[in-house]
Amino acid sequence: MGPVRLEAITWDRLAERLADRLTGLEPADGGAWTRAGFDGAPAARPGELAERVAQALRVRGRPSLVVGTEGFLRPASLRLEHGRRDAESYYSEWFDTAALWREVFGPLDPSGSGRVLPDLWDPATDRATRSPYVPLPPGGLLLLHGPLLLRHWFPFDLSVHVLLSPGALRRRTPQADHWTLPAFERYESETDPAATADVLVRADDPRHPAWGG
Repeated sequence: MGPVRLEAITWDRLAERLADRLTGLEPADGGAWTRAGFDGAPAARPGELAERVAQALRVRGRPSLVVGTEGFLRPASLRLEHGRRDAESYYSEWFDTAALWREVFGPLDPSGSGRVLPDLWDPATDRATRSPYVPLPPGGLLLLHGPLLLRHWFPFDLSVHVLLSPGALRRRTPQADHWTLPAFERYESETDPAATADVLVRADDPRHPAWGG
């Protein structure tokens, strides 16, 4: 696969384009719900793009649910077992992927109930959030956002990667979180999310994104 040609776009126009694409998609598993992933390091703010797309979908009369993987962290006793700044743990142990499969993707299987748990664990209190399940009606869309998504084989019907160059990632990541940078270097090497995603968004300058796919 050759390099993706990117064109300049505004965030609002990008959300409109993605919403148009999502409304035209049929779920690959033949079910009633379309599932989209918005992948990117926290500094790339993939959640903001997911929220913009959700708003564009509402205008089109399509219900959606935005879910962030930060609500599916594992308990501190597990994710911090090797210290608070262990990049390997961040890469492999921080996010409860089993819970995401069970509580988010499972209910959206063709025979699922459509009742999705929007979050499970509060990292501030290190306790279960006890959030109620949210019913997503048939024809609704899941918009899941977070880092390192494309290494888990989640069943996305459309995947979007918000890319930052290594320099931009370092500049826009708070100093206190620079210990996570090796995890993103490994992700780039092992998964190549820019080539894996259906849609690539380059956001080195947050005022002037570009996209392709």
